[in-house]
Amino acid sequence: MNTMKRTVMKTVMAIVLLSLTGCANMSTRDKNTAVGAGIGAVGGAILTGGSAFGTVGGAAVGGVIGRQIGK
Repeated sequence: MNTMKRTVMKTVMAIVLLSLTGCANMSTRDKNTAVGAGIGAVGGAILTGGSAFGTVGGAAVGGVIGRQIGK
């Protein structure tokens, strides 16, 4: 079970890092949203022990917070 959690976390982190390379033409507000969603996804996964619901929920909350910080 621990191996699965580690694999999920590594995969999520790799996806976040790779997706940030596509931010060259994004506005500052869009970048903040993407970064917030990535950080929220990782935080949600950590806090809920790797559950899909926690990861998605963390990404949603982080995206909203990141978008609001850009105002």
